Amino acid sequence: MSELSRRSVLKMLGVGAGAILTNSLMGTRAVAADAPTKPNVIVILADDMGFSDIGAWGSEIHTPNLDRLAQNGMKFKQFYNMARCCPTRACLLTGLYSHQAGVGFMTGTKAVNDKLGPPAYTEQLNDSCVTIAEALKPAGYKTLMSGKWHVGPTRPHWPCDRGFDQSFTLINGAMNYFGHNFQEQSGAAKNHTLLAMNDQPFDAPMEGFYSTDAFADQAITFMKQSVAERKPFFLYLAFNAPHYPLQAKPEDIARYEGKYAMGWEKLREQRHQRQIELGIVEEKWGMTPPDPDAPSWNSLSSDDKEQWAHRMAVYAAQVECLDRNIGRVIDSLKEAGIEKNTLVMFMSDNGASAETVDRSAKNVPIGSKESWNSYHLGWGHASNTPFRLYKHWDHEGGIASPFIAYWPGTIQPGAVSNQIGHVIDMMPTVLAAAGTQYPKEFKGHPITPVEGKSLLPIFKGTDAAVHDMLFWEHEGNKAVRAGDLKLVSKFPGDWELFDMVADRTEMHDIAKDRPDDVKRLAAAWQAWAQKMGVKPWDPSVKAKAGAE
Repeated sequence: MSELSRRSVLKMLGVGAGAILTNSLMGTRAVAADAPTKPNVIVILADDMGFSDIGAWGSEIHTPNLDRLAQNGMKFKQFYNMARCCPTRACLLTGLYSHQAGVGFMTGTKAVNDKLGPPAYTEQLNDSCVTIAEALKPAGYKTLMSGKWHVGPTRPHWPCDRGFDQSFTLINGAMNYFGHNFQEQSGAAKNHTLLAMNDQPFDAPMEGFYSTDAFADQAITFMKQSVAERKPFFLYLAFNAPHYPLQAKPEDIARYEGKYAMGWEKLREQRHQRQIELGIVEEKWGMTPPDPDAPSWNSLSSDDKEQWAHRMAVYAAQVECLDRNIGRVIDSLKEAGIEKNTLVMFMSDNGASAETVDRSAKNVPIGSKESWNSYHLGWGHASNTPFRLYKHWDHEGGIASPFIAYWPGTIQPGAVSNQIGHVIDMMPTVLAAAGTQYPKEFKGHPITPVEGKSLLPIFKGTDAAVHDMLFWEHEGNKAVRAGDLKLVSKFPGDWELFDMVADRTEMHDIAKDRPDDVKRLAAAWQAWAQKMGVKPWDPSVKAKAGAE
């Protein structure tokens, strides 16, 4: 390995590593006092987590650390991603729409990308964009990544090739949380690396490994090293939790067994009521009706109810473990004396998933390291309370994300913003916080002008709107948000128009009542799509390629 011996890495990622690494950070407190005044920045990304899955957004799941960040920072009620993992990650890292960055669909789906074609559809980030890491390095930042990459499966397109000084990454899309028997169960391409430490493949499985813990462990180690070097750092911490497979530690699962016996319909009602009380949603919007593709809970047998309730218990355990590790990262900042000089932002890469994944062998307990299952549509709908649809689609259930910004001394505790933010805003926000500029060229290549806008003025109390219009396209699903209006289409359906002030749950289509607005916004979307290089979607291409 390039920087750390395999023996030391095994020690770091083994049982008890969190305590070892956190204690090592405590030893840097004296150094931190003399550290540069440029702020550190941490961007934390959850994977496939729904709009209502944390306590501050209405969940019953125990998420005290994220709730504390929300209480002591700023919550955005209208923050958006790009409906799917690869496009969102491309947007976050580059400040561009994903098609501009070369990730119009998904990486690891070469047959689809070859059919649709470059420059918008490739297997990796292109040379016309820069990552946040590449843009920050000239400003003296140490650039760190731990977690899921999924925007370039092969060299020279790994994090180490795109500006990150140190990285411990899941290169592609999914893995066994316990590092167990990955290739057989995931269906991943056999020639693709699973995990990498900097520029070298990292072999899993290993004793005591659990990916959510391991990604936090390594993030803390990287931060400690940056503080010791007296360098400001940028950390991109992209957990794979709570993406399928449903796999959690037995002691975490045990805390939720029996808590979901009420079923998905009742859970949605309970979360919706809490969201209203918290001010996250408006009561006047109402809540979308049960998805007709999910069976009524009362129609299930007792055995089926028990099995489905167990799946949600595993999912909740994954979310709680995610929160616990975020808490460890924040605690390490406090112990190093750098919390007040660190901007932390948290979001999810898309809405909750309705994907049906059941690859486990018969009689394998769901949640164990031998299992490979998802929690399916019924629970996905509950996770996305109160919205329509899921990951993949551009209705609110696919693209709405919790967003928390935390920066003690800069962001007013308990602040709430109703302004519209988007994942493309991460690049300009980070650069503005760091006091550096977006480059016009990089390594001899002209760089596409940034599309995002800095959210820093909103963090500091300005209530000015950031975007005139925002756009989406994925698998033929499409949308445009312009002020209070949203035009959206579920492929291959017609355009629908919604008033997002009166009806953010998208239940009352006003397209026929406002044809001029439909025409105007559809034309704006078409002009955007042409600029981006969006191609007409052919679902048979994806089916033939076996893309997930």
